[in-house]
Parts: sequence; structure tokens; C-alpha cells
Amino acid sequence: MSVSHCRFYENKYPEVEEVVMVNVQQIAEMGAYVKLLEYDDIEGMVLLSELSRRRIRSIQKLIRVGRNEVAVVLRVDKEKGYIDLSKRRVSAEDIVQCEERYNKSKAVHSILRRCAEKFNIPLEDLYKTIVWPLAKEYGHAFDAFRISITNPSIFDSPNVHAPSKDILDDLKANIARRLSPQAIKCRADIDVSCFSYEGIDAIKKALAAAESLSDDNNQIKVKLVAAPRYVITTQSLEKNMGIESLNKAIEKVSEVILSFGGVCDVAMAPKAVTATEDAELQALLERKEMENNMDSEDEDDNEDESSDEE
Repeated sequence: MSVSHCRFYENKYPEVEEVVMVNVQQIAEMGAYVKLLEYDDIEGMVLLSELSRRRIRSIQKLIRVGRNEVAVVLRVDKEKGYIDLSKRRVSAEDIVQCEERYNKSKAVHSILRRCAEKFNIPLEDLYKTIVWPLAKEYGHAFDAFRISITNPSIFDSPNVHAPSKDILDDLKANIARRLSPQAIKCRADIDVSCFSYEGIDAIKKALAAAESLSDDNNQIKVKLVAAPRYVITTQSLEKNMGIESLNKAIEKVSEVILSFGGVCDVAMAPKAVTATEDAELQALLERKEMENNMDSEDEDDNEDESSDEE
């Protein structure tokens, strides 16, 4: 048995009518030769008549070598190892479900392979003793792995028999590192101004009121970009939750600043930001801070010069 190769599922061959992910290897007169990615790359064929519901003018436009495709199993000859598949019988819903399952299975496979290579044990041993038993209980081992991050007792199941404690501990650590949910950064830009007698204090109170809405799940921070522009940020495990928190923060700023006769305009509505956008924001804030520090130093120098003249 191989340290790095094994099928994803307990069955050695797919069942008829099962939807599978394949990779196109070669295009021939009869159809396309493919390998079934979830079944340790065993070979199959998508017959020419099963490529499309429409009249085929160019096979290359329908299917290309090297591309992953979703196909449904028509026939399985386990003795000869022949598997016939269809692309034209796959629905849009089939594609979504297959891609989701394949991505989950691929993530599990990657975690297991790292463990197998580290301890130099057959990959199939880990599937047999840990993954396939968990898949029976939880529907998919990926879902079980995600649950195990906060509830490691799932590995205490009587059906799970890890080869050793060291292997199981390493597997748990790798699962936590790879599958722990990542916080999503959300941001909104607002223009806050108040020209009343208490203007500066009013703005400070309004922004502090927004930050006071922070909780364990969402820490809200407000920073000055360049008056009257302020940026409000938060991090959340769920995008919608983060955006909702920022909307509440903006409402709070508006409520407080209006009571002092000021205004709060939304320059950029709350949204999830990419790592690039976040890096650009940090660079902008650092540049503005540096400019402010330089301005402060210039003012200090001017004051010193005035004192010397006196």
C-alpha cells in the first residue's frame, strides 16, 4: 500500500448513477479517456454520445485534456476495470454538489497524506482506521474534522482506531491548523463632521460610542484617515455578522453626532475586504500617521524658534 496514494472513499469503485469528479486524459474517436480523481485515478471513458445533448461539432469545445469535469457513472465492470461515464446527463445541481464534496475530500486527503508521509505509514491505513468510520457517522470526514476542532471527543468513537496516539495527536494538530475558520475583515468609510462649539468632543464621543459596541465576536475599531474621513473595521468569522456590526456602529455614530448638530455620511458601505485592500489601508494609515508626526515636529520647531526670538 502506498504512503501517498489511496481512493477517497471506502468503496473501491463508484456506484452506477454516482456523480464523480474526473480529469480528462486523452480525446479519442470513441470519446474521452478520463481518470476518476476520487477513486485513486482509476480509468474511465466518457463516450462520444454522452458528451452533450446537442449535436457535436467540435469535441474540443466540449471537453479538453487536463480539465476537471463532473460526470455521472453509467456502467461499472469491476472484473475488467471498465467504467463508462456521461457528461450530458449531469445537472447543474449535480455539479455544485460534486464540486463541494470533492473539495472536502481533497482537503481531508491532503491532511491525511501529510500525516502518512511523516510517520511513513500506508495512507489507506489512516482511511480505514479514522476517515471512513467517521464518514459513516457524520456523512463526510471533513465535517467530522471541523467538529473535532471544538469537540475532539469525536475521535473517541468505538469505530475509530488510530494506529497510535502520536499519529492521532499529529492529525488533530494538523486539522486545527488547516481547518480552523479564518476571521473575515470588514470595513466601512464614513465622513463625520460637527461645526458646533463642542464639535471635536462630539466627534470623539460619536466614534467612542461606535467602538463601545464591540463584543467578543466583533471588535470594532475606528481610525482617522484624513478629516472628516474615518474608517471603521471589524473581524468576524461570518461576513454577514461583520457587516451587520458595522451598520450598527454607523447608526450609533449618526445618532450621537446628530444630537450635537453634526452629520455622518457613509462614503463606503460596510463590506468584506481582501488581504490586498486591508494591506493598502494599513499602508495609508501609517503614511497619514507619519505625516501627522512630521507636522507636529514642524510646529514644535516653530514654537522653539519663537521662544528663542523672545
